[in-house]
Amino acid sequence: MTQMNYDQFAQELDSIKQNTMAKVGKKDADYIRRVIRWQRYCGWTGRLMLLTGLIHPALWVVGILLLATSKILDNMEIGHNVMHGQYDWMNDKHINSQSYEWDIACDGKSWNRVHNFEHHTYTNVIGKDRDFGYGLLRLSNDFKWKVKNLWQFITYINLSLLFQWGIAYHELAAERVFFGKKKAGRDQRVPHSELKHRFFSKATRQIIKDYVFFPLIAGPLFLWVLVGNLIANLLRNLWTSTIIFCGHFTEHVHTFTEASIENETRGQWYYRQALGSSNIQGGKAFHLMTGHLSFQIEHHLFPDLPSSRYQDVAPQVQEVFKKYQLPYNTGSFSTQYSGVLKRIFKYSLPNAV
Repeated sequence: MTQMNYDQFAQELDSIKQNTMAKVGKKDADYIRRVIRWQRYCGWTGRLMLLTGLIHPALWVVGILLLATSKILDNMEIGHNVMHGQYDWMNDKHINSQSYEWDIACDGKSWNRVHNFEHHTYTNVIGKDRDFGYGLLRLSNDFKWKVKNLWQFITYINLSLLFQWGIAYHELAAERVFFGKKKAGRDQRVPHSELKHRFFSKATRQIIKDYVFFPLIAGPLFLWVLVGNLIANLLRNLWTSTIIFCGHFTEHVHTFTEASIENETRGQWYYRQALGSSNIQGGKAFHLMTGHLSFQIEHHLFPDLPSSRYQDVAPQVQEVFKKYQLPYNTGSFSTQYSGVLKRIFKYSLPNAV
């Protein structure tokens, strides 16, 4: 790719974004408000149906699925995308990246620092992107093999089940707030005291809401609601972690060194996003439930573009990639997820090739 014209590559992708942003307006505002209404409907209907378990267990199961759907929509299509600033142009204080707080253990401001800035700026740059493996999984030969990597598939399963807590603790772990030796020269942008306060404050609110408040007001149905909330959270965790892994850690995604991004141009940044991302094929309902992160390539290229526009943008991006002979990593859910598992198992062994 040494002959690639990165400036021209950037101009063509910039043009796609600019042309699409020019179309953004009332249709997009109506869309996100409609999704929020459905998310709330699923949430409250699900919580009410958790109280019908004594009538028939099947109704309780439906309640769990509705509540899990509400939590997934809140995290993926609403929270993730709103906090990326995709709807800041609406000037709606309730749908704004600076004020939105989602139904998850992770504090929104912490996520914005680690994900919005670090991950999207330094995607797959080893030593810069702390989202690559989340500090728990060895997913490339860039990391020294350790004995614990032998059972990293079990670590992956545990991370998936507890994903909201892993994300919540991610920044504190990286900053060595509780454990580990502090990194020399680390730019501590937020005092540890504030990180601790935000972590425990948000975690406490989530625990009280799902495992104390709602079960208590259910009275004699305390256990039905408690277990229902637990299962809904586990389903949300499994779904979100699986979609995120399929977009970031499939078999053929590339990693990059810090040296390789010195004096990086916008075209080279686009190039890195292209090689470090994967898409998942599916229908409209599937894309909605993934927060349109099934278009991870487009999301990494244009993170502040309203997510519902990715489906229209994707064919244009694919044409540009074809022109510059870049791989457009897309496949079915089963194909991409099998690629994730292959990567996890491959790098659990020393001297992976």
